[in-house]
Amino acid sequence: MSEVTPWAPAEFSTAGLPEHRRLALWEDHNADALIGLRCRTITGRALDASEINGRLGRLHLARVRGSAHVVERDQELIRRRPTDSVGLFFSLAGEAFFYHDDGVRTVRPGQLLMCDADRPFLRGFSRGLEELVVRIPRGLFRETSGIDAPREPVLRDFAPGADPVAEVLARRIGAAVRTDDPRPVDEATVLDLVAALGPTGRGAAAATHRAVAQSYVERHLADPGLSAPQVAAAAGISVRHLSRVFAAAGTSFPRFVLDHRLEAAHRLLRGPAGTALTVAEIAGRCGFRGTAHFAREFTARFGERPSQVRRRAAAARTVCSG
Repeated sequence: MSEVTPWAPAEFSTAGLPEHRRLALWEDHNADALIGLRCRTITGRALDASEINGRLGRLHLARVRGSAHVVERDQELIRRRPTDSVGLFFSLAGEAFFYHDDGVRTVRPGQLLMCDADRPFLRGFSRGLEELVVRIPRGLFRETSGIDAPREPVLRDFAPGADPVAEVLARRIGAAVRTDDPRPVDEATVLDLVAALGPTGRGAAAATHRAVAQSYVERHLADPGLSAPQVAAAAGISVRHLSRVFAAAGTSFPRFVLDHRLEAAHRLLRGPAGTALTVAEIAGRCGFRGTAHFAREFTARFGERPSQVRRRAAAARTVCSG
């Protein structure tokens, strides 16, 4: 039986902690889970902050929320707690300033900042923040993009319609680091997208086409009529080139669609919807035209019938609630 290991990011929060200890505990958590920073509040109020962290192969992912504060990574801290990494910060809420040795930038919601995490910087969030973070080891970034780290900070817009690569990357990371139904993201996909975003733009065309195509499939998974021509048109390429793009990633377009439909059905069956919906309804929600075809493909993929997965998940929830 092939079982899917649930992706389960961990959450840390200052809520309920002694107010006079929150900054120190927040710094300790970030040093261990993400990037070491010095933190202070501007008004003297206690810090309210939370962080969802996940480890994706060699990558560290996070969703950070916090009240108004300032963070600093100075030379002394870098010497004591080097990360040897590149950081990507996707601003979701709260305008911020970023002070670097080449000047000051304002980072607004919908913008991505990429920088060398071992060069000193200062960031301030006067109205609080919500952001996504990716930490990539320098050696892996070098393999991916061809350079050690960005010489200067890179700023990109990831709002819809601005930069398709940045938009898809933000959507993938955001789906992975949330408490409600977190979705794992493939490490190779993240690295392809990062390569396209970086200063050299290595692999930009292939990464962009594949990312846009995959994102379109994921948004239209419930459509049983989803087709290669439809997806190719959305990605701005021919059907033949769409096939080459997926072949280069070690799969085919039909296989990719089928795998995503099966994984979506597996998540539904394991969750509360598995009890509320029939197997036929779950099959329909995931784009399968018939229950028999769905059950056959599901059993071949996971080694057990949909009803068995649902029954085991329901029993596990009953035990936990009891």
